[in-house]
Amino acid sequence: MSLLQVLPLVMVMITGPQILSPIFLATSEKWRTNSIAYVFGASLSISLIVIIAYFIGNSLSGSGSLLGASAQELLYLVVLVLLLYAAVGTYRTRNVSDPPAWMGKLTTATPRFSFRLGFLLLGFFPTDIVTSVSVGTYLAANGDPVADAAGFVLLTLFILALPSLSVFALGKRAEAALPKIRDWMDENSWIISEAVIVLFVIMTLQNLLG
Repeated sequence: MSLLQVLPLVMVMITGPQILSPIFLATSEKWRTNSIAYVFGASLSISLIVIIAYFIGNSLSGSGSLLGASAQELLYLVVLVLLLYAAVGTYRTRNVSDPPAWMGKLTTATPRFSFRLGFLLLGFFPTDIVTSVSVGTYLAANGDPVADAAGFVLLTLFILALPSLSVFALGKRAEAALPKIRDWMDENSWIISEAVIVLFVIMTLQNLLG
């Protein structure tokens, strides 16, 4: 997958509580181990969903045609439906301003809690599971190896690690800036998500109609 395809999907993955959580964790008491645990949990769940979706997509591709449409076209339709679902879900929750109750625990989080949070948020949050499934089925539809998802996974993990990396590199200056970044992203994350979902919908339609 090219950077033009990967970057929009990564932005959908990390906007919302997914990036807000590592910002909180970066200023927690055990910020180093908490941040590593969060990113590690995220890496496992993202990879798991992508691989499962890929092999399911491959099995569908090997089944020939269905209802007059090729298996590749059906997979593109699946990707399109998933993206539209993600777009509707993001729009419906755009005005939800109250943070989840578990966010109050992040400043005193443990590595075990951080690992579970990263695993669940990045693997099973509705927009994230839709995005990971879209990546897996997209690669299967194009006949690409599942290893091509590495760029998507690694870039997602790198952005999730940025809050802790900035604290490591900049110290107090990063700790002062992170709350402001967190508040801005909390207010505007749905707009970013919608924009990048629309972009990937356009690319999927081009593949479907091309």
